[in-house]
Amino acid sequence: MSRLVLALDIGGTKMLAALVDGSSVIETHKMPTPRGGDPEQWLTALFDAIAGWKGRYDTVGVAVSGIIDDGCWSALNRKTLDIPDCFPLTATVSRLSGCNAVLAANDAQAAAWGEYSFGAGAQQDMVFLTISTGIGGGIVVNGKLLGGLAGHFGQFRSLDEASGTLEDHVSGNWIASQAAPHLSGATAREVFEAAAAGQTWAKDIVGASARQTALLCRNIKLALDPARIVIGGGIGLAPGYLDAIRQMLAALPPRLAPELHAAALTESAGVVGIADLARSRSQVDRA
Repeated sequence: MSRLVLALDIGGTKMLAALVDGSSVIETHKMPTPRGGDPEQWLTALFDAIAGWKGRYDTVGVAVSGIIDDGCWSALNRKTLDIPDCFPLTATVSRLSGCNAVLAANDAQAAAWGEYSFGAGAQQDMVFLTISTGIGGGIVVNGKLLGGLAGHFGQFRSLDEASGTLEDHVSGNWIASQAAPHLSGATAREVFEAAAAGQTWAKDIVGASARQTALLCRNIKLALDPARIVIGGGIGLAPGYLDAIRQMLAALPPRLAPELHAAALTESAGVVGIADLARSRSQVDRA
């Protein structure tokens, strides 16, 4: 039985393949997530690119943006990643990899498990938030990862249905869209750079996003009372973002204030988490 697990992390921006041993990422390959075609074509291209890894692993974990039910993959927010409903993910990956031991989970839930087991979660009850192209999340309570729809905080809505979901007002896509009148074609990264340079319009955009995230963290504290909230993702870990959230929560009484931590595993959280989940499931199945 190989110690290495092939871990795949497929999100709205990139596809990351990694060979993982425990918390160590041994080797990686990254590709942009195509905007067209279908998931089988994307996965075929990814497995073609890592064909040289065949024989080094016997277990596969797949973390994806969206919903996983019984090994089938469906989109939750088609603005983030548009795929057909009930795509047979584990069956497709099993065929392409030649492995029977394949486990799939939502990418943010997998990252939550990675941070809980090996990172900033410190094996305490925790909520993980990844703020990037969209917003994902995961919840670990009493040493167990909640699956299904649990942790999809980015899909929260207000009473005004027309205003869309929470991630429509927080994520990297939203930050870039708000910059258009000030800096045509700007990326979220460029907005943060402009904010750091003192541009008022950019600071206002970043502040508006951070304010929404601070409110989300406050509500999570009241609903779940986790020991810690771990924040990751390209926006969540952008310079100054976590500090802005903390400042907006600073006036809360200590008992109501969430304990915030920056994700420790950065972009490896998803592959480390799904690899550990897949290895644990494989060991149980083989016992």
